[in-house]
Amino acid sequence: MKNSSTQDERIAKMSFASVYPHYLTKVQKKGRTKEELHRVIKWLTGFDDKKLKQMIDDNVTFETFFKKAKLNPNAHLITGVICGIRVEEIENPLTQKVRYLDKLIDELAKGKALEKILRK
Repeated sequence: MKNSSTQDERIAKMSFASVYPHYLTKVQKKGRTKEELHRVIKWLTGFDDKKLKQMIDDNVTFETFFKKAKLNPNAHLITGVICGIRVEEIENPLTQKVRYLDKLIDELAKGKALEKILRK
């Protein structure tokens, strides 16, 4: 699936810290916890709580966030539609990683069991 390069650039330059509160609000509104959110982020990125806090405090872009991440080897198992686009068909690697994160957070907010979200 082809995304516009303008959209890819916008996503790359977007601050993770600016989006994180929206992720947290989304999952908490649905009865999930900050700890569950962090567990999902840790699974995808390899970041522990300290490193995640540092990323937020440093106001890093998604580009930097994912450059410093160690993507889970099972991330390719994340499939489905986010924002009307199949995540497995996204051509830009960074945009795909951001959409992987979006998809995991959507699944968490929809009540999916953590064992199923954290693909093995």
